[in-house]
Amino acid sequence: MTQLVQAVALGVLIGGVYALLASGLTLIFGVMHVVNVAHGALLVLVAMLTWWMWRHTGIDPIVASVVTTPLMFGLGWALYRGLVVRIRGAPASMSVLLTFGLALTIEGVLNVTAGNKFRSATPGYFEESYRIRGVSLPKPQLYGFLAAVAVLALLYVVLTRTWTGRAIRATAQNPDGAALIGVSATATAALAFAIGTATTGVGGSIMSVLYPFFPASHYDWISRLLSIIVLGGLGSLPGALVGALVLGLAETLTATYGSLRWSTLVFYVVILAVLLVRKQGIFGARLREDVAS
Repeated sequence: MTQLVQAVALGVLIGGVYALLASGLTLIFGVMHVVNVAHGALLVLVAMLTWWMWRHTGIDPIVASVVTTPLMFGLGWALYRGLVVRIRGAPASMSVLLTFGLALTIEGVLNVTAGNKFRSATPGYFEESYRIRGVSLPKPQLYGFLAAVAVLALLYVVLTRTWTGRAIRATAQNPDGAALIGVSATATAALAFAIGTATTGVGGSIMSVLYPFFPASHYDWISRLLSIIVLGGLGSLPGALVGALVLGLAETLTATYGSLRWSTLVFYVVILAVLLVRKQGIFGARLREDVAS
């Protein structure tokens, strides 16, 4: 029983971090229907920046997110105004091509400036744990989970309790109706893209502690995150949370009772099973398509 509780506890901690990593991606898709393939590369960029600050200043990697988050908010705003706005209204395939090119650019810059080798931030508590009734909670995973929950709670409050959040949700649900009441679709989309990118500021800082990374590791991350939001339902924040918890539990339970190398396969089997029953994902909305005869 203790072994099961240990596996579930670790799965929840990792799932909370995955939820944060996927939240910005699903927010951007929900508002603009832009598949931001560069999201993984932005996470690696932040992880590299966090590692550099930790290495040269000694600042705690997770605390460093107070610096990286506003930087990524500004970068997200600039990327939207300079690049993404040019394909507004274009097919989704255009956003994939544009953001994939951006991901390759970020990878190339990191390769040239930092080198193609693994790095990881290892603060003093890296190998320490809390023990509660025989269950071990590693400090890096616990601190990362708490930071992720704090950001997700703040994001929830912004989206549900502020005028800005209502404007974002209105634009996502009915852009024409939002425009009729004075909500600027362009400004709202830019803000949503900036907020979605800002989540990589915290997510990338946490990632620098929990996972070794190198410039090309963004391919692995974007595949995981896209899988999470497809399972939960494209554009759904609650769906991203559920999908992330499923991935976290699949990894830890499979590693505990089988082998870690099978964990990803188990997660994709779960996705396949869910999509066979609900093509729109767990929390996705089924859209009506009327075809004129």
